[in-house]
Amino acid sequence: MIIAKQKKKENIAEYILYMWQIEDLIRAYKFDINEINKNIVYNFNQPEPIKKEISNWYAGLIDLMKEENKTESGHLQFIQNTINDLNNTHLQLLKSPEQLDYIEVYNKAKDGIDELMNKSKGTVENEIEACFNGLYGLLMLRLQKKTINAETASAMTSVSQLIALINKKHKLIEQGKIDL
Repeated sequence: MIIAKQKKKENIAEYILYMWQIEDLIRAYKFDINEINKNIVYNFNQPEPIKKEISNWYAGLIDLMKEENKTESGHLQFIQNTINDLNNTHLQLLKSPEQLDYIEVYNKAKDGIDELMNKSKGTVENEIEACFNGLYGLLMLRLQKKTINAETASAMTSVSQLIALINKKHKLIEQGKIDL
């Protein structure tokens, strides 16, 4: 909860990936709040009221995941809405003649994005979601210490650069420093 709040404020892309990890963590603990408390929450170096707040946050996510039928896979609607908002920003940036830097980075990532879209077989709604799926998959491969071929690594570097730039642009838009 503390990390999620901080990431949402500072880096929306990291927030999305973090929340996907939290969803997977909840699934790994089979939606058992007692196990989550024992293995995660109680290990935080926080005062008891904060631990209780964190526990309530996990319990709320568990309820939402069950309510939205995301127990096996998929992402909570509020996270999907965040991705959709970023995709709308992405589309606006691509149309803006003042955002040539973004268009250039996008064009470098386009082949990788197309490949991610093809691999998704219609399960993703937009290019930005495909980018996040690719980045999350790469993160999981790295955590499992699996080999990543050079072609995939290169494509994901371009995708990562695009997500980093949209993150930066998104923050500037929120601050009123970019008007689309």
